[in-house]
Amino acid sequence: MDDATFDVLAVGRCGIDLYSNDVGVPFVEIRSFAAYVGGCPTNVSVGTRRLGLRSALLTAVGDDPVGDFVLHFLRREGVETSFIPRKGGRRTGAVLLGIEPPDRFPLVFYRDNAADLGLDLEDVLRAPVDRSRVVFLTGTGLCAEPSRSATLFAAERAVSSGARVVVDLDYRASLWPDSRTYGVNVRTLLPWAEVVVGNEEELRAATGEEDVEVAVRKLLAFGPRTVVAKLGARGSVVFPREGDPVEAPAFPVEVYNVLGAGDAFASGFLYGWLRGWDWYRAARFGNACGAIVVTRHGCANFMPYEQEALAFVQARGGL
Repeated sequence: MDDATFDVLAVGRCGIDLYSNDVGVPFVEIRSFAAYVGGCPTNVSVGTRRLGLRSALLTAVGDDPVGDFVLHFLRREGVETSFIPRKGGRRTGAVLLGIEPPDRFPLVFYRDNAADLGLDLEDVLRAPVDRSRVVFLTGTGLCAEPSRSATLFAAERAVSSGARVVVDLDYRASLWPDSRTYGVNVRTLLPWAEVVVGNEEELRAATGEEDVEVAVRKLLAFGPRTVVAKLGARGSVVFPREGDPVEAPAFPVEVYNVLGAGDAFASGFLYGWLRGWDWYRAARFGNACGAIVVTRHGCANFMPYEQEALAFVQARGGL
């Protein structure tokens, strides 16, 4: 879509992230939190914008100070926010996180009556779906109505207008009755997707298959052209529907906080993909962005900038 206004329109979850300042202590001993902005599509809107892409966000906030906090940050970052409605009677979501590296990051969601789950068809109609090169959707958007119908409608409208749909599986177990319910719902979105991105837990939840490669093949059968598996310290693998898998090694770093790394990966991957890079380079650059963020305290507030990410890669031998 050569005449697009935006490179990426991300749709779905936003909120305030309260991340423990007391690194390495049990959750019950946390004394203070730092306030950031988060939510998978929100992180990606910021991540892609910092990489130089033209980014818009379709989410919703409550008529509350937390919504003001989120919108203030997004506007400062240069993300287009003019399509974000206020939802009266709903609250902007919140997340609390404990940080116990290298592998314990207890996460607590406060999303009862969350504003972004109030996104509806009219909100999608007002959004620049038909003026975006990529529409980025998530599995979490399917966990409640009217957000579920809005997510599916955004996918349908994107495909009909020539935009490319990317689906992040974004499985958050506490937001679903069980993984099977999540899987049934997320599979309804897959026929609209060109690319699907997920980590190992998400691939298993989306399919009910334990073996990652079996899960990937099952997802591909629903229609996507490509599935990208995020494997953490083992890098990532791109599985095209036709052709051999493409493995992209990770960049070794010391882990501080893993939350947000997957969204940084998606941002870097989209950066490369929209520039016409091959799968290896795009995934490798995604790995680099993810590696940078795991060394930092939060998500959206710590996404790397374009020159920073390119310098990180160059210092480690390039792509």
